[in-house]
Amino acid sequence: QVQLVESGGGSVQAGGSLRLSCAVSGYTISTYCMGWFRQAPGKEREEVARINTFGDTIRADSVKGRFTISRDNAKNTLYLQMNSLKPEDTAMYYCASDRGAPAYCGGAYQLKLTYWGQGTQVTVSS
Repeated sequence: QVQLVESGGGSVQAGGSLRLSCAVSGYTISTYCMGWFRQAPGKEREEVARINTFGDTIRADSVKGRFTISRDNAKNTLYLQMNSLKPEDTAMYYCASDRGAPAYCGGAYQLKLTYWGQGTQVTVSS
């Protein structure tokens, strides 16, 4: 049974940092392309960052230079380090994997959410 469990969210002031974790069970984390997504109330879901099976990463323009996606294969856990947080980063954050994605899952490929977690709330106050 596949499970993705996010943690690490919380409330911080603008300029602060948080590290989100996504503990994966049921498959080896490096098998599929994975990503972090977020959704704020009244807004569409947005992909924040992705990591392919080779460890290459892509980040959305809105978080470049501030967020870093990584994974620990030994712990089978995906991370999102978020620095210099802004109020507009406030959202529910989800990790997800795409079982059908090509190994490189480059920027032209739209990640599909085959498996996803319950989400963790991030709130940034000004």
